[in-house]
Formats: sequence, C-alpha cells, structure tokens
Amino acid sequence: MATIDGLPPLRDVIATHGLVAKRQLGQNFLLDLNLTARIARAAGDLRGSDVLEVGPGPGGLTRGLLAEGARRVLAVEKDGRCLAALAEIAAAYPGRLDVVQGDALEVDAAARLQAPVKVVANLPYNVGTELLIRWLTPPQWPPFWQSLTLMFQKEVAERIVARPGTEAYGRLALLAQWRCEARIVLTLPPEAFTPAPKVHSAVVHLVALPEPRFPADARVLERVVAMAFNQRRKMLRSALKGLAPGIEGLLLASGIEPTRRAEEIGLEQFCALARAVAAPAR
Repeated sequence: MATIDGLPPLRDVIATHGLVAKRQLGQNFLLDLNLTARIARAAGDLRGSDVLEVGPGPGGLTRGLLAEGARRVLAVEKDGRCLAALAEIAAAYPGRLDVVQGDALEVDAAARLQAPVKVVANLPYNVGTELLIRWLTPPQWPPFWQSLTLMFQKEVAERIVARPGTEAYGRLALLAQWRCEARIVLTLPPEAFTPAPKVHSAVVHLVALPEPRFPADARVLERVVAMAFNQRRKMLRSALKGLAPGIEGLLLASGIEPTRRAEEIGLEQFCALARAVAAPAR
C-alpha cells in the first residue's frame, strides 16, 4: 500500500524532510502503510474516540489512525525534525490531528484529550516500558484511557503477557494483568523497520478493567512485587525479609509457602500478601 490518503509514500516523506532515524531517540520507523493500518485496526473501532500517539515520527501510524476514523489524534513528538511532515498530515485531515512537540514523559496528555481515549503507539524503545508503567499505575482507577495498543521489543511484550512459572513472568506481567486484559496481537520482524533493529517487535493490546481483578492497595502491591522479583532466585522468606515484621507468618496467612520463589506465585496470591502486609497499618 503506497498511500491511503493521497499523501506521499513514507519513504518519500522521509527523503523530503531528511528524517534519518536517531538511535538516541529510540527511533525505528515503520514505513509499510499496510502494517500501520493493521496496528490501527488492532486498537478496535476508533470512531468517536480520541487517540494518543507517542513518537509518531514521519506519521505512518498517525495516517493509519486517521484513516481508520479516529475522532482526533494527539501526537506527542520529541523530534522537531518530524513536525513539518506531521503538519502535512494535519492539513490533509483538518481539525483531527494535534501535534505537541515535547517529551512524552513530561507532557500531560490526559488534560488535552476527551473521553473515550485510546492510546496507540509505536513507542520509542528507550521510554516504552516507563510509559507503560505510568499508564498502568495512575493515582485513580479506571485510568483516562480505555485501551493501550503498543509496540515493544518482542521480549518486553512477552513479559507483559507472561504467566507464572515462565522465565518472562515478573513485575511487568503482574502490574499489567492486575488491572487489564493483555494479549499480543501482532509480531513484526526487524526488516519491517528502518533502520532494522536487532530484535523482533510485537504489538500488545491491553484493555482496562473497570476495577482490579483482586483487591489490594496499589502502592503496597507494587512494593511487594518489586522486592520479590528483585531477588527472584531467592526464597520469598529471604527476598521479602525487609518488607514487614514476621514476613513468614504473613506469607503463610496468604497461602504462600515461604520457601517458594516469586516466579511461582500467581497474581491472586500476591494481592493476598499485599493485603496482609497492609493490614497492620489499618
């Protein structure tokens, strides 16, 4: 698919604007508009929704989102070189694309969006995980977004959907699955990108649940999980010994054998432990 909207092919856009991808910005451009359209469709029906996109680059996914009917796209782009190319897209879709130049870690995107909101992005590799954790751990739940459709390195995507007992299972899986339905919807080889990264990539689709799967204080659960997986090869009675007094008793009260390791413990048990840890403070 050379074009979907009368705008030039992405290779021509990159050549015209001199958009050589910068490694320090975590840039890997996806130029096939068939693929960007597939990612946009993976986010579900976009009609009637605002969409937040981080790191649009030359705008391939941006064009897919608009062509698929997004009510409005808010694109946050750190690289000023990309602004002229994005302005051309905005002109082709009057009133439907707003571009903010800035660091996505610093821009308050939620204040610029109207519900319902979906986040769809080919995230820069160097900030992708941090952004995901921020979106998964807001002060209030439900969050400002309904769903996240995000591209990561495949290894990171597998960590998000991992199950107990697997090597990929850890803090990211627990934070995501506590409050979301998460699944991998698309896998892409390195050669799909310019420049080609050294790893495969994957798109993860996360849908926010109305409330967490199991009750727990978010801050306590995050602390429990972080400590448990920081020393994942140790027995939990050792890995968590600084968490709270009488940790062995708290583990047993939560239905967890103190000699087990973090990767063996499911979400429900971690939430029970978080409740047990928080109980003395109440």
